[in-house]
Amino acid sequence: MLVFTRKLDEAIMIGDGIEIRVLRIGRDGVRLGVTAPAEIAVHRREIYDMVSAANASAASSDAQPVQKFAARLRVRAARPTPE
Repeated sequence: MLVFTRKLDEAIMIGDGIEIRVLRIGRDGVRLGVTAPAEIAVHRREIYDMVSAANASAASSDAQPVQKFAARLRVRAARPTPE
């Protein structure tokens, strides 16, 4: 882990496109501002962990209910429509 000491309004750069700037220093914490390209997702760590867990759960879940539902949709789509 790389550790930085920054004062108010100072920043660090990650690569050429990500800037992290100290916006406010208070008793309860530090407010940071992040400037990053739109294609790079920026999340608080607890949100990132929740999204990762949800993705892992969805990827490991049983696909059979989804496959049955898709088959039912295909059957309905194949039925001739009444005139």
